[in-house]
Amino acid sequence: MKIGFTYDLRSEYLAEGFSEEETAEFDRDDTIQAIEDALRAEGHQVDRIGRIHNLVRRLAAGDRWDLVFNIAEGLYGLGREAQVPALLDAYQIPYTFADPAVLMLSLDKALCKLVVHEAGLPTPAHAVVRCEADVEQVRLPFPLFVKPLAEGTGKGISPQSKVDTPQALEAACLSLLARFRQPVLVERYLSGREFTVGILGTGKKAKVLGTMEIILRPQAEAHAYSYVNKEFCEELVEYRYPSAESDPEVAEAERVALAAWQAIGGRDAGRVDLRSDETGQPHFLEVNPLAGLHPEHSDLPMIAKAKGLSFRELIRRIIASALERVEASCQTPNCCPAGP
Repeated sequence: MKIGFTYDLRSEYLAEGFSEEETAEFDRDDTIQAIEDALRAEGHQVDRIGRIHNLVRRLAAGDRWDLVFNIAEGLYGLGREAQVPALLDAYQIPYTFADPAVLMLSLDKALCKLVVHEAGLPTPAHAVVRCEADVEQVRLPFPLFVKPLAEGTGKGISPQSKVDTPQALEAACLSLLARFRQPVLVERYLSGREFTVGILGTGKKAKVLGTMEIILRPQAEAHAYSYVNKEFCEELVEYRYPSAESDPEVAEAERVALAAWQAIGGRDAGRVDLRSDETGQPHFLEVNPLAGLHPEHSDLPMIAKAKGLSFRELIRRIIASALERVEASCQTPNCCPAGP
């Protein structure tokens, strides 16, 4: 099968003058190579496309693919993760992972929490601060936690994200508004255990792959899985893989995670992040339907490895899940795109 490969390569953006933080969500060269190697090992022909500008040129030139393996994060706007899938939809080219609607929903953490709450799942009470005047309208009990509305990889999260006073809340919100030029999510701070749950599959066929517990070492930044803690995880973070069979709190985290994944419409593979309150009840924080895939350092492959699943097998299952959708859609007459 001819598979196109869309991604944002971190080294390219750094060479163009973008900062380490601006490119934090983009992929390293060895991630791209590892995915390509896994796809080729399964017998596929891989065509590296790269970022969205390259995709536009390739489509205009008439290039087509049987499937696109898409991990492009995008750079600008609340729809940045949805841009490549939207283009592929316009050309009726199937692709891995979430569709544009899901990617836009998940990137807006507040909207995503509303959907999860409507599904009857626990998520901490929140408010959105869009300007300085909104800070005074926050009516949530302290302590609170603040972060950018639409960032990943811990961007904008630091020890100052946990706030205990109105003055600290105002300072943190104004700093993030100025720095990231986007709204700020304010939510009730949860003091319990932190988990990320790996999911494989789509809809009712989705299953929990496993759970990683994030434990901050004494020298780590306090209160959260911050940008710094993620960048230097080898020294600052301990990862454990607790079993739902022997740990009721983990079992509940996996139940909430799978239900949230299905509620938002996640596809193929991804992660759901949760944190427990003071009673041990896990709450949904956010979902990553476009999870990192570095074979050694990204959470989803690490969970897979802990469950005895090789990186190649993880990629194979992602492709298999995507192809199930292609085959299902092709049962409808005149639905399939023309071949390349």
